[in-house]
Parts: sequence; structure tokens; C-alpha cells
Amino acid sequence: MRRRDFILALGGAAVMPLPTRAQQSAMPIIGMLHSQTPESEASRMAPILQGLREAGFDPNRNVTIEHRYAEGRNDRLPALAAVLVQRQVNVIFANTTPPATAAKAATAAIPIVFVTGVDPVKVGLVASLNRPGGNVTGVTFLSNALVAKRLELLSDIAPPASPIGMLAAQVNPNTETDVNDAIAAAKALGRTLHVTKVAPDGDVEEPVAVLLNLGVKALFVAPQADFRMWRQQLVLLAARYALPTSFSSSDLVTAGGLMSYGPDQADSYRQAGNYVGRILKGERPANLPVMQSTKFELVINLKTAKALGIAVPAPMLALATNVIE
Repeated sequence: MRRRDFILALGGAAVMPLPTRAQQSAMPIIGMLHSQTPESEASRMAPILQGLREAGFDPNRNVTIEHRYAEGRNDRLPALAAVLVQRQVNVIFANTTPPATAAKAATAAIPIVFVTGVDPVKVGLVASLNRPGGNVTGVTFLSNALVAKRLELLSDIAPPASPIGMLAAQVNPNTETDVNDAIAAAKALGRTLHVTKVAPDGDVEEPVAVLLNLGVKALFVAPQADFRMWRQQLVLLAARYALPTSFSSSDLVTAGGLMSYGPDQADSYRQAGNYVGRILKGERPANLPVMQSTKFELVINLKTAKALGIAVPAPMLALATNVIE
């Protein structure tokens, strides 16, 4: 296992063996299980910590946080979850669906708080939204349900009648649903949609080349956290080939993508952080309903639009919650 999997992200202190840690303090421990990398998930930490502080916990004062990163290899998640269980952490925070599934398989005793873009009932994380049951609860922002609207917004900007390309992760439990939803939405819009998949190694250039050979003039990216790891490559390729892009998360628009439409993910991660704090105070996951995101945002990067020679329609700009100039 790589060395940084054993580094405490906050404060940079090395993770200590259990006996030493137990001798030092009885502070509760949060084990954070990530599918991605420290770099791709850094922006999520601020809202998580905000939610924790709202519940009375601060990593500089009264709680310890340990991170495990699968670095895009979901097959590593069961082993990483097992390490957290062995560490006897007080709560496991799962940053997306695959870590939540791995954590649930690893323990029925340690509380688990997830953040997911899919229906957690359908994927078997909880029995119901209102009564999760067991040791698992969290926040869902249902970004997958917005695929049709996102494609419609991109279609309004893309050259008329031109094919649209879609990128999806090759290894992701949501890929089949995301692709099927996008194909149905494209059909309803009268658009041709070509789909290619990105392998876990993150080689985005080859799939984009395949789409370009098919004549696509815009790029629709599946609502999957994998693409947070590959955002720099995506933004550079989109700029190189003058492709307007659509994402589900504003991170990629801040990085230079054209537009995103989806839930306010920062608020979802804040809510999840607050749930972790409440559980540390003694509340049971079974009694905490799964929260659903109610805040949505349309983010447009006008600097990118200008570089691409695109005039964003005035009605779309009026709907935007954030315009990057």
C-alpha cells in the first residue's frame, strides 16, 4: 500500500499504531474512504470540516481524521475499508457510492456516512430514505437524475444538428444507467450521441480522439466522481479541440470547463460532515434519514466561452447561479 495512504491528511502527522494512539488520547477517529486521490478530493474537505464544526468537532481540537485513497482503483476499496475497520474508527465517511458499498460490506457495527449521486435505496445502501436502518446513512444529491437537463443545456450551445460526444468511466457502477439515460435524452432532443469510456488509468486522450473521429462538436461528461481526477486533461483537450463541455460538478468549470449543472455538492458534503458529528455525539445512523440535496446550481465559465467563440444565450445566463468571467 502506498505511503500516502497512511498519512493523516490534516496536519501531516503519520498514522500511529493503535496502542500508541490509544495511550495518547481517547479522541474519536473518523476514517475517510475515497475512491479518488488526495488532490481530486481536496476541495471536498472544507465543507466536510464546516459540517463537523457545526456539530462541535474540530480536527485541531477534539477529533482525528484518517484518510484512505483508492486512487481510481475501486478494486482496492474492500482492503482499505478493512484497514479502517481494523483501526476501530468511530465513523467511516464514504465520499462516493463505491466506497460506501465497500464500507457497508466491511462492517455492520461501525457507523457509515455516505455522499452519493444516485438513489441509495436502489444500490442497496439503505432500506429507505426516511428509515435507513442498520449502520448506514448519508446524503444523496441525485446528480444522475439531471442527465437529461444537462444534455439539453449543452445542446442549446453546441452547433445545431452536430453529434455530441459522451465520456463515461469504464469501471463505475453507475455507467450503464448514466449512458442509457443520456441516450434517451439525446433521442428526445433529436441529437446523435456517441459514447466512449475512460479506463481506470485515466487515459482521456484516446477516448476523446475516438469521439473527434466521429465528428462530435461538444462533450458531455457523465456525472461520475472519477472525472474529478482527470479534470486537467479534460479541460486541456476541450480547449485544444474547441469542444464546449458539460459537467455535473462546478469544480471542472472552475478548472476551465464551459458549464455545469447539478446539485450544490459543497452543501451536500457539509450536511454529511454534520451527520458525522451528530453520530459522534451519540445519534444512531438508523434514526437519521438520508438527506436529499435541495440546492442546485448552473455555473458558466464566460472566459472559456469567449475562447471557444461561443455566445452563451441570454436566457441561460439569466438562469446561472454563478458566472465565471
